Amino acid sequence: MGRLEGKVAIVSGGAGGCGAAAVRLFAAEGAAVGIIDRDQALGTALAAELSAGGARVVFAAANVAVKAEVEAAVAAISGALGPVTVLFNHAGTIVIKPFLETEEADWDFLFDVNVKSMYLMTRAVLPQMIAAGGGSIVCTSSISAVYATPMEVLYDATKAACHMFSRAIAVEFRDRGIRCNAICPGFIETPHGVREVKELTALGVDVSEAAIKAAQGRLGRPEDIARAAIYLASADSDFVTGTHLFVDGGFSAV
Repeated sequence: MGRLEGKVAIVSGGAGGCGAAAVRLFAAEGAAVGIIDRDQALGTALAAELSAGGARVVFAAANVAVKAEVEAAVAAISGALGPVTVLFNHAGTIVIKPFLETEEADWDFLFDVNVKSMYLMTRAVLPQMIAAGGGSIVCTSSISAVYATPMEVLYDATKAACHMFSRAIAVEFRDRGIRCNAICPGFIETPHGVREVKELTALGVDVSEAAIKAAQGRLGRPEDIARAAIYLASADSDFVTGTHLFVDGGFSAV
């Protein structure tokens, strides 16, 4: 029996990268999974592939920073699969610029995608979890929540917000059977991670292969994050809430 057998889960930003790895693992562990993402082509293809293999997976397109789109996507998924009791708030992006070259639009964009999306997704799903008697929320934070990187002031600030959001939700809703935790990835080999390395390198920040090996042993893989997410989503972590799980090969231990 899978660790998420009988559960209905939503993964935001689930069409590619670590989100897609989590969708695959959640489905393999018995969950019915709803994918929410802006990338309709990738999301539709992933849902079709997994459904053809016997899993219950549906896709709903949405900009996770827009309330009406989030609410419509959550309603479509719960209507197709049932009440949602697992939420993986994974959607996010990055802005890499010298601080004095950033604009107000960069700040607004990044906080919308990385922070407001978590608020909107959680706000839309929590009533279903409470009605069902409990649930688990997992939020993707980052080592950047506590380890500053040059050229990433805005990104670091959004991930610090993710840190406290997950803790505060955990405390407020603990007595209603809701757990909320954050995953803090290091450098991961995804399109997001490759872009980060490329853009930081162009700006003179040392994120060479040697530097990453020294900091965390190797680049992380999407499956590393997916395995952490399923641990926090499942009953394996029944007494774990309000925590920050660093999945970074020891980056944060140095």
